[in-house]
Amino acid sequence: MLARRGAQVPAQQAMKNSVRALRIQKDLAQGQLAEAMGVSRQTINSIEKERYTPSLPLALALARFFGVTVEEMFDDQGS
Repeated sequence: MLARRGAQVPAQQAMKNSVRALRIQKDLAQGQLAEAMGVSRQTINSIEKERYTPSLPLALALARFFGVTVEEMFDDQGS
């Protein structure tokens, strides 16, 4: 079954990301980024801690917000 807004993933399949680093560069709190994206602060926290892989629309929105590509922000190879 597919999740509607994203998927909880086991740790070995977690997608590495740079959301936290990009958020800090813009001097934003998790709540501020969450509000800009229309999600909860807990969602941003879970993405940053790599416990949650965002949906494609949210991944695209985050990339556009930070002015990077999705590939620059998310890495499924763990590097």
